[in-house]
Amino acid sequence: MSDLPPMIHVTDDFSAAAQPPAEAMAALAAAGYRTVICNRPDSEVAPGERSADMAAAAQAAGLEFAVVEVTHEGITPDTIAAQRRALSDLPGPHFGYCRAGFRSSVVWALAMAGARPTDEIMASLARVGFAMPGLRDQIEALAAER
Repeated sequence: MSDLPPMIHVTDDFSAAAQPPAEAMAALAAAGYRTVICNRPDSEVAPGERSADMAAAAQAAGLEFAVVEVTHEGITPDTIAAQRRALSDLPGPHFGYCRAGFRSSVVWALAMAGARPTDEIMASLARVGFAMPGLRDQIEALAAER
């Protein structure tokens, strides 16, 4: 798996990392991932690294692929809903990528609101070095809406 960036193993079913090269999709499949979720907007990457290129490489490796852009303007309710659909409708384990793995992990946490206990979500984030106590209230509010 030398083609892969260092992985953030948030749960047994979800990992995140910096955007890998398109050539790494076969390594992701070999590692047991079944779905790749692109959380990185095309405006951040060079030609050849855009979501369409990554989707083609993922599909060639036998992986499902979803695009759920997480921009620096913030995570919207539509973004959370799209991430939730990707996580629930596409087979796991899931691999999400962005610039460094942080946005992918945060949008995963928000998408899991109501599907997993808030304490479990927060502990998963803290275990991988993303202790964000301020996110708890947002997760609990989203869970209450589900």
